[in-house]
Amino acid sequence: MATQSLYRRFRPRKFSELYGQDHVVMALRNAVINGREGQAYLFSGPRGTGKTSTARILAKVLNCAAPVEGEPCCECDSCKAVELGTSYDVLELDAASNNGVQEIRDIIEAAALTSPGRHRVFILDEVHMLTRGAEAALLKTLEEPPDQVVFVLATTDPQKVSETIRSRVQHLQFHLLPVAELKKYVKFVIKEAELTVDEDSIDLVLRQGGGSARDTLSALELVVSGGGEPEVALHTEDIIKSLVARDHAGALGAVARAMQQGRDPHTYAQDVVRTMRDCFLAIMSPELVQLPADRIAELTSYAKDMGVQRIVRIMETLGSTMVEMRHAPDSRLLLEVAVVQLASPVFDDSAENLLARISQLEEAVKTLRENGVAAALPQAPINPATGRAKIGGHAGNTAPVAVPVADATPVVANVAEPAAVTKEIPVPVTTETPVKQAEPAPAAAGAADPAQMWPQITDAMRGLAKAMFKPAVVQSVDGKKIMLRLPSNTPMKRAQEQLPTVVEAIKQVCGATFVVTLVQSDPTAPGGMTRPVLTEPEVRTIVDDVADDPFAAIDIADTVLAVDAVDPLIAALHDTFPGGSMIEKEVETNSDAAKSPRGKK
Repeated sequence: MATQSLYRRFRPRKFSELYGQDHVVMALRNAVINGREGQAYLFSGPRGTGKTSTARILAKVLNCAAPVEGEPCCECDSCKAVELGTSYDVLELDAASNNGVQEIRDIIEAAALTSPGRHRVFILDEVHMLTRGAEAALLKTLEEPPDQVVFVLATTDPQKVSETIRSRVQHLQFHLLPVAELKKYVKFVIKEAELTVDEDSIDLVLRQGGGSARDTLSALELVVSGGGEPEVALHTEDIIKSLVARDHAGALGAVARAMQQGRDPHTYAQDVVRTMRDCFLAIMSPELVQLPADRIAELTSYAKDMGVQRIVRIMETLGSTMVEMRHAPDSRLLLEVAVVQLASPVFDDSAENLLARISQLEEAVKTLRENGVAAALPQAPINPATGRAKIGGHAGNTAPVAVPVADATPVVANVAEPAAVTKEIPVPVTTETPVKQAEPAPAAAGAADPAQMWPQITDAMRGLAKAMFKPAVVQSVDGKKIMLRLPSNTPMKRAQEQLPTVVEAIKQVCGATFVVTLVQSDPTAPGGMTRPVLTEPEVRTIVDDVADDPFAAIDIADTVLAVDAVDPLIAALHDTFPGGSMIEKEVETNSDAAKSPRGKK
């Protein structure tokens, strides 16, 4: 026969054995003593806080043959039957797996039957898992139950229970146990079970329990199974110390040791975040930390060394990492990367860390100067305008000269007086001075030069792209980057829309894909250009390209003709579409364009 777990062996049998829920005990005992017990209760609170156990105690005392001051005797047949789970008067239902309408109808039918006891108690655990149909079926019975029937609904998430149900029940909230109450309870269990556990292990169990009595006893059982050694906190403390000391190698070692012990990366990250939260509360609101005093002092020391901003950054980074771990093929790798980023100062770009690094550099420079090494260091270039060293500047190609030290006597470098700074007068540049334009860089290897092949490239285009880029000039070619200079009166937005066509034409002619950048010419500057008037053969070619698409011709008229007013092209368009007239095109909104095709204007 398997040994019964600790939380089942020490499940509370009376109200007086409940730890940390005095407000619930007082309310229920007074109701039983005065005969004013409710018809329906809702017990809500975190897992392991005694909701189901309290429901069973209430069921026992309501049917106990000899209750004493609101407490069950635990000796009569009714009490023993409830403890064994064989009582006809008590029906327990797990709503997580029995959440349908039919299960609720069975309860309603059972509630209408008589029972041998004074009350029939229905305990519905995880009631927030009921379907909407099941909740609707339960409403009427909760509102007007039979006189001898008492409903006890238990949930860990009361917000998911419908408002109509909550309005028909007495809501009692269970809380996590304070550290003092939980420690008292653990020591009671250790004494009664004749276990051998040291104080450090007890503190570990309390941290792992997180205020839940059931989780605490489960952690205690694990510690006892391991011979009293604190197995759960393996290497968690090591990684915290490594993060405080900014030792990324030590942090990676702690992660590696934890993984060798079989720890799950996600769970391990949770433990670290939980500890960092305790550090945060220890420095911000120590009264909220439910831990032993010596542990609070230790966490406070960690928090002062790290600072609030860095603690928050660690929690945010690990929190995001845990979200990514759910879908990552290697969750350990994500944890290791996060740990390195958090432990190494190189990856910390916070203002606090930057100030600390500057302070360290200043101390290092001071030490070097005191030891006479400053003369051997390369000097930063001096800005003649300010007389100060340029930040981030280099001293040119001059190599540092090593200064030999004859003896242990420190050598102090002589600091010369700064020379007078000569003010330079800028020489104005006249507009007549010719400005030499930089020659284009060679094109990419293995591809034709787009600058030389530009006429062929424009011939490969058609329609609006050809009309807009025929007057363009290749400004520069740098590898696979091309800069095209367009006339000053070119609509740049429409030109950007035609870039895919231009790139495809360049690829077709030159045999390579280029990145095209557009610039617009300044007509007032030397060498500025405006759109030239197209010749009649060029106009005819462009019009012939779009002769099968009248809307493309309209685009050309809107884009090119509206800017340049090229008469030959207007004449060509009239020849191509006899009887047509040039009118101002209305601007369509998105909604209008989606409702009607373009040709219906």
